[in-house]
Amino acid sequence: MAKFFSKRRLKIAEQIIIVIFFAVIIPMSISGIIINNINQQSNRAQLREAAVMIANIVSEEVDVFQNSVRNELNQIVNTLEYYNAPEKAEDYLNTVIKGMRFYKKLEIISPKELLEYKKYDLEENMTVANRRLKDGNYLVAVIDTKDLKENLFNTIDKGKRQIYVIKNSDKKLLASVNFEEDIFENSVAQLPKNLKSDETIIYGNIKNQPLAYHKKTNPDVIIIVNTTEDVTKHLIDYNRDKILLSILITVLAVFFVVGLYTSYLYTNIRQLFKAIIAISKGNYSRRIRLLTNIFTPFEIVFLGNEFNRMISQIHKSYIQLKKKNKELKQLNEFRSNMIDTVSHEFRTPLTSIQGYTSRLLRQDIEIDEETKQKSLKIIKKQAERLSRMIEDILVIPDIEGTRLNFDLKPVNISSVIDTSLLLVKNNVNREIVNNVVACDINVLADTDRLEQVFVNLIENAVKYAKGDSPVIIDYELRENRLVISVKNDYDIIPREKLKTLFEKFTRIDDSTTRTTRGTGLGLFIVKGLIEAMNGEVRVYSNEECGFCVKVYLPLEIEEKVYE
Repeated sequence: MAKFFSKRRLKIAEQIIIVIFFAVIIPMSISGIIINNINQQSNRAQLREAAVMIANIVSEEVDVFQNSVRNELNQIVNTLEYYNAPEKAEDYLNTVIKGMRFYKKLEIISPKELLEYKKYDLEENMTVANRRLKDGNYLVAVIDTKDLKENLFNTIDKGKRQIYVIKNSDKKLLASVNFEEDIFENSVAQLPKNLKSDETIIYGNIKNQPLAYHKKTNPDVIIIVNTTEDVTKHLIDYNRDKILLSILITVLAVFFVVGLYTSYLYTNIRQLFKAIIAISKGNYSRRIRLLTNIFTPFEIVFLGNEFNRMISQIHKSYIQLKKKNKELKQLNEFRSNMIDTVSHEFRTPLTSIQGYTSRLLRQDIEIDEETKQKSLKIIKKQAERLSRMIEDILVIPDIEGTRLNFDLKPVNISSVIDTSLLLVKNNVNREIVNNVVACDINVLADTDRLEQVFVNLIENAVKYAKGDSPVIIDYELRENRLVISVKNDYDIIPREKLKTLFEKFTRIDDSTTRTTRGTGLGLFIVKGLIEAMNGEVRVYSNEECGFCVKVYLPLEIEEKVYE
């Protein structure tokens, strides 16, 4: 058994059943056995005491009847002394017989005739009593014991007990209650050989059905009281059944209450198990839903509340961790992209600058003035390109941290576009159609930042336009905003690709098909600067325009309205 329990941990319900068995069932069973045994001993004593009491009561009733008859006969004898004539004495005796029904005969006889009256003792319900007179004759009374039988047991509760009054000499039955012949014979047969006189004695072979006898010397009768099986069942068995039933009801009540308590406790603990398993599998949003009632312990409720509070904190930390991991991933991608950009985009201008600088510094050859000027222009051009790439990279943290400082004021859009065109590097001499030159509209913006926006947009359009197609700059008014569009002829870009163009280091041509130089930061910077100036940027790609970027700028009139 110990080896079995060492290999298998018991569940709470199983442990509670074992505890109930050893702590409740066994003690209550032992207590029930002890109580039932004590109850049986008490009931046996009660049955014996009742049998003794009944025998004593019947004995007293016999004494009362005998004394009554003796006193009456003495009174009759004393009265007869006043009647000298036999006729008068006979009339008096007849009067007494009429007044007392249990006297069947009252006669004055000689001693020789006394023996003839013994025959009445042999008849059923008859007995003989006599008194000697002064003249030597006897007053003889034949008494009907039927009245004695009727009055003998009036003072006791007859119930189901059997009571027998028998003569000691021949064991003839004189009176009885609840007579049964076989039981009567058995009760007489069990009488001890040596009977104690004038004392009630318990005898018999069945301890739960005690027999009691009382032997009287005057008259010479024996009173037997038999406790029947029905009396035993009514007292001992009935009480035993009540005790067993009460124990059974108590056990069932204990099982019901403990079972109800265990079911609620087990349900709540299973909720704890499920929540712990869910957490172990990565579900940090699982909560414990307890069944709270009078059977729910305070500790379980407290544990459930603390567990839910802990899960809330873990869930919040998990969300923050996921956010930080995402930011870290983006940072890693930014770092990787920046390294790629620096390694690819910075290498070319640096290589050109180093090459032409080394060429100019050589002492072993003579370089003409035209070659010097050409080399210096290339160095300057590559240095400016490098400077723009550095500025693009440095402005990214300001855009992401919303730390851009702007001097917003009315700006003439035509002037901004003209200045931007002067700064654009158009190495391929692509045609740029500027339709904004005729637009005399002011917008609220920062002049330097707005010029940086259009330089990026126009240079991108110049780099990616197909063949000799021109770049077109146009404008329109829409809902109190000025819309500047920069269009070029390009293959239709899928919608999914368009959504990613405003992300850092994203280019229309990927690393495998790249034909132009650039960091992939242009549109990201444009979007950040325009939105910081309360504007909006949208991109389109279709058959009509190829690729088009539209910049929505607030008009100066909005500023006046707010003032």
